[in-house]
Parts: sequence; structure tokens; C-alpha cells
Amino acid sequence: MDSFLPVALFALAGVLVGGAWSLHRQGAGRGAVGLAAGLAVLAVAAGVFWLLPGGD
Repeated sequence: MDSFLPVALFALAGVLVGGAWSLHRQGAGRGAVGLAAGLAVLAVAAGVFWLLPGGD
């Protein structure tokens, strides 16, 4: 169970990056694209920090 959360966070980041790219291609506003991309960065950072020693 310890390794499930980082994998889930990385998967969430992938979905958010895809969503940001899709929003960009559809001509959405910069705020919506930036929000999706920012949440993706946060999800990746959380996954990486969880994998660091002592992160659990």
C-alpha cells in the first residue's frame, strides 16, 4: 500500500497534463490551462516527495 499513493499521484499528474494540453488546443483561457498545469506540477512534486526517504 505504501507504493500505491505515488503511482496514483503520477497518474493524476498525467491526466492533468493531458487535460492542460487539451484545454490549450481548444483555445481555453490561460488561467484554466495554467491551473491544470499547476495542479499537475503539484501532483508530481507530491509523488516525488512521498518517494523520498522518510516521506511516509
